[in-house]
Amino acid sequence: MSAILVLAEHLKGEVSEISFEMLGAARKLGDELKTPVLAVALGRDASAVAAKLGAADSVLVVEDAALEVPTVEVTGPVIQQLMEQKQAAIVLIPGTNLAWGLGAKLAALTKLPYVNFCHGLKVDNGAVMVTSQLYGGKIMADVPLAGNRGILCVLPGSFPPDAGKSDKAATIEKPAVNVPAPKVVFKKYIEPAGGDVDITKQDVLVSVGRGIQTQDNIALAEELAGVLGGAVSGSRPVIDQGWLPLTRQVGKSGMTVKPKLYLALGISGAPEHQEGMRGASLIVAVNTDPKAPIFDIAHFGTTTDLFELVPALKEAIEKRKQGA
Repeated sequence: MSAILVLAEHLKGEVSEISFEMLGAARKLGDELKTPVLAVALGRDASAVAAKLGAADSVLVVEDAALEVPTVEVTGPVIQQLMEQKQAAIVLIPGTNLAWGLGAKLAALTKLPYVNFCHGLKVDNGAVMVTSQLYGGKIMADVPLAGNRGILCVLPGSFPPDAGKSDKAATIEKPAVNVPAPKVVFKKYIEPAGGDVDITKQDVLVSVGRGIQTQDNIALAEELAGVLGGAVSGSRPVIDQGWLPLTRQVGKSGMTVKPKLYLALGISGAPEHQEGMRGASLIVAVNTDPKAPIFDIAHFGTTTDLFELVPALKEAIEKRKQGA
């Protein structure tokens, strides 16, 4: 193996956090295997994106109009050519909707094994071991990568993104590749209606689940979020009821969040929900069921009734602020 490739995901000129997660994981892997790490930036203006990928030893840039919002049928052959040119045997791709299906396509093209939902990556006595998170986290499978060769689809939130960020100037290469003609052509972005908060950028989230009982009770969470300087989010049952907009949903079918504080009110903590918030710096769970799964990952927890705790907590915070 001569290189590890990392497909950098970007949208409208901004590099996704999952790209830095993968770069950091690949950097650690490459250092242990004494193998260079090469980032791959595809798109019409990929050079601008490549400048932000200094954690890689080199960035392979392929600029083509067909790669503006590339399909699997276009991206697969392009990455295959880069793998052949650089003799790369391990490729990290993001497990997001922008790259969904690419891992299986690459595995078919290269005849390499494919490991989906990659949540952990390490070297054990010179052999690469991948941890795959299955069924929303109900099963964690350690998969030895035969011959240290394979396509790895990385689950967002699995690795620290800061490890893949660097102020170092990126070394850019522009290899010659054949870009297939796309069958699907990108026309334009249709932006969703604005006006709602972006929960992925909040330092504090007060999240509500079934235990909030009614839509009217969400006002309690909003008041608490207000004094904490945060926003309200929710688990899927709350969103399905229409009590909060879809943009506030946390979990596998919603948003992945990493706030400094995640206060879970009446949330049981199913694996699908944990998948979207386990990366929070501090998780505080409030649930009357002592066996609720949320307590398995919470840093602090209480079985106090949230309708008793939330008003008292809000009052205590307000008094502390006034005292300050």
